[in-house]
Amino acid sequence: MSASTAAAIDLTEKQQRILRHLRENATTKTYFKSRLIGDELGLSAKEVGANMRSVQKAAFDLTIEKWGYSSGTTWKVTA
Repeated sequence: MSASTAAAIDLTEKQQRILRHLRENATTKTYFKSRLIGDELGLSAKEVGANMRSVQKAAFDLTIEKWGYSSGTTWKVTA
C-alpha cells in the first residue's frame, strides 16, 4: 500500500507505522504481541491495541486476527 492509499483510508501516522511494521515482518513471523510491536515503534501496548481496528480495515493484503490475551494481546497476521 502506498502512502497515498493509506492516507485515502484515513490512517493516522501511528496506524501507518503499525501497518508498515506488520507488512515488513509478516513474511517471517505470524504472531505479534501488542507490547512487542509497541517496543519496536516507541508506542505503548495500549496504543497499538487501540489502533489495530483501523489497521485491520486498511490491510487489504494481510489478515489480522486478535488471537490471545494471556500476557497481553497477541495478533495473528497472515499474508
